Parts: sequence; C-alpha cells; structure tokens
Amino acid sequence: FAVTPLCCPSRSSILTGCYPHNHLVRNNSLDGNCSSQAWQKFQEPFTFPVYLQKQGYQTFYAGKYLNQYGDPKAGGVQHIPMGWHYWLGLVGNSKYYNYTLSANGHEERHGERYEEDYLTDLLTNRSLEFLQKASHLPFLMVLATPASHSPWTAAPHYKSAYSTIKAPRTGSFNVHGKDKHWLVRQAKTPMSNISIEFLDNVYRERWQTLLSVDDMVATVLGQLESLGLLSSTYVFYTSDHGYHVGQFSLPIDKRQLYEFDIRVPLLVRGPGIKPNQTRLEPILSIDLGPTFLDIAGISVSQTHMDGQSFLPLLVNKTRNSSWRSDFLVEYTGEGSGGRDPKCPSLGPGVSQCFPDCVCEDAFNNTYACVRTLSSINLQYCEFADTQAFVEVYNLTSDPHQLVNIAETVDPSLLEQMNQRLIKFQACSGASCRS
Repeated sequence: FAVTPLCCPSRSSILTGCYPHNHLVRNNSLDGNCSSQAWQKFQEPFTFPVYLQKQGYQTFYAGKYLNQYGDPKAGGVQHIPMGWHYWLGLVGNSKYYNYTLSANGHEERHGERYEEDYLTDLLTNRSLEFLQKASHLPFLMVLATPASHSPWTAAPHYKSAYSTIKAPRTGSFNVHGKDKHWLVRQAKTPMSNISIEFLDNVYRERWQTLLSVDDMVATVLGQLESLGLLSSTYVFYTSDHGYHVGQFSLPIDKRQLYEFDIRVPLLVRGPGIKPNQTRLEPILSIDLGPTFLDIAGISVSQTHMDGQSFLPLLVNKTRNSSWRSDFLVEYTGEGSGGRDPKCPSLGPGVSQCFPDCVCEDAFNNTYACVRTLSSINLQYCEFADTQAFVEVYNLTSDPHQLVNIAETVDPSLLEQMNQRLIKFQACSGASCRS
C-alpha cells in the first residue's frame, strides 16, 4: 500500500520511511515542500541511501526523483541528493523524450531519437555500466522509470501492442459515487462515450510503455546473472501509488482514498526467499527503506523511520500475528486559487479538471484514513472540510467500496476508529510501529 496516493509525497515516504505528517511533503509543488530547500536540509540527510552509503554500499540512482527536482529555486541540476555516489536524476516530471538529466550535478540534455534518448532504455543502459563497475562491492541501485506515467509514450516497436485491451470494467467502473465526498459525487455518470474511449486509450498506452520496463527487468537480471550476482542480490519491483481509469466515473488520475489509488504491486526476489509465494500482510511504502537497511544489517531503531522491515516476512522468520493489522493513509488536497476559465460554475479551489468539468482534486480533498486488515477489513476516513465528512467501508462485504456505511454503522466503532486515527496522526518513529 502507498501511504499517500500522489507522486512527490509518496516518493518522499519511500525515501524517508516516514508518513507524510512527519516528512511534511504535501503535494507536487515547491510550496508543498516537494524537493524544496527545506526538504533537502531536513529530510534528505535521513533517507535510506545515506545509511547504506555509510555502511559501505556503492549507491546509484537513475530516473525520476521528486517532481520539482532540478528547479533553479532548489539548487538546480547541481544539487545531488545526499547518499548517492552515482546520480542520474530527471529534471521535473516524467518524460520519455526531450528531457534534461542531472548527471552527477552536470546538465545532460536529450532529444527525440529513440536509439539515443528513449528514457526507459537509457536508464537500463546506464544501470548496466554501473553494475560492471560496482559488481565487486555491496551496492544499491534504484531505477525509477517514467513508465507508466503520462505522456505514455511507448517505444516505436511497441506502439501497436495490446490493440484490443480496454480499461478493466471493475465493480466501481462508471458508477456514481452517490454517498461519497462531494469531489467524487460531482463526476458525471454515466460517462460519455468520448470519455470512455479516452481512458481506454490511456490504459492501453500505459501498458505499452511498460513493455520497455519488462525489457529493463530482463536485461538487468541477465546482467546480474552474467556477473554471478543474481543469487546474492535482492530485487524489489513496485510503484509509488495506484491509478484509476473510470472508477466512480473519475476519468484518470490518483489522489483518492480508495483501493485503486492506494494499492501498488510489490514483487521481491532474493536470498532466502522461496519462489512463488504470496504474503497477505499489509506492506507499506514506508517499509521499503527499513527493509533495505535490514538487509545491510542496520536496525530501523537507529533511524527516524515510521515503517518496519518486512525482511523477516520474506524469509519466514516472523509470526503473522506480530505484524501490523492497520495503518494510516493521508493526503493534502491541491486546488487553484481562481476559477477554472473552462468551468467557472465550479468556483475556486479545484484542480486537475477535464473538459467536461469533472475535477480530480480540490483544496478540501484533504483526508486521513485508518485502513484495517484483520478480522475486520475496514477503511475509515475523515475529511478536513466544513462538513467533517466521513467515509467508512467494509471491504469484506463491499470490496469495491460502493456503499459508505458511515451513517449506519455502530457509533461505538466510529469512535474507536476516530481514536485510532488520532493516534496515528500523532505518531512518529517507534510509536507508528506499535
């Protein structure tokens, strides 16, 4: 699970091992603390690569870092985040062509020739160079591809792939969120044929971009094997947040509290991990850093991190009963100070609006949730708005979160969940794990 469903806050959680209320990155803007000077001063010194570098690891980062990385107001391309020996950071948000990289603090511009510039492939090739150089030392390598982010530019030889694929028609697809927060209720249901065709195309193009990521995985694993390192290397494959395509008639985006935006894939292989097993314990984005440190012999208790290592789960050295059964999801909404000129009837405070005036975010789309996975499979969310709006879902009986039971559930349960939420929002470090 991602502990927040937006790029920069979620990536900041991965890097620091902390919930957003502790790393203080609110959104994708500099004003929202995304790769700001304050972030660089107060948070980057405590990211997982810093600990691994001190432990003797050679560290390599290539690809998208934080959305505002490289901004002249925050050090430009000359800024190399702490902890990385080899740095190849993308300036700004995801692109596949016509982008700028910081290559160890030096500007590197790229154009639109596939063979030389297609970013996913370039990251693959640079990673192979790093492995050749660092194969005799313990190493950490992070590859952060632009795929499957917009603008969804597939490699030329994959542009015709998946020609018949469509976005999954899940239980909440093209369904009106009638009992949800106003932002979800304002989506137009049923969606127009044009909207559905658009999101089907987006879904197809996302899959097409991921074919180059498949090539990356195969190539990197092949290089590890040829260097004799595969059997001694842990490999993690995951993402920073989920994505919706038509769920509750919201066209495309993330930012919402529902399963489709907070669940992410997680695949792991490495020493001591039995193949073809599936673990059902809730793993969080804030657990990645503590797990990397655990592999290197560093205890999370030596850090400020809120997450916990799931290495014992991977190698079957812990009891299921000792793992967490609930966790926090939090998000700070983004909006525009003025009216959208295309949708003046909506008033100020909204953002990410489509031509039909369906908006994906707003200032008061700010919420905090407790998600439980145990005998009670629940999600309880409170919005920071004038209504103090609450959403509650029983995911055991309602996995698509169609029915908000906030007004029908036992009030004592609401009180219990509210108190748990208050504790989570005040937690830090060890208290987040207890």
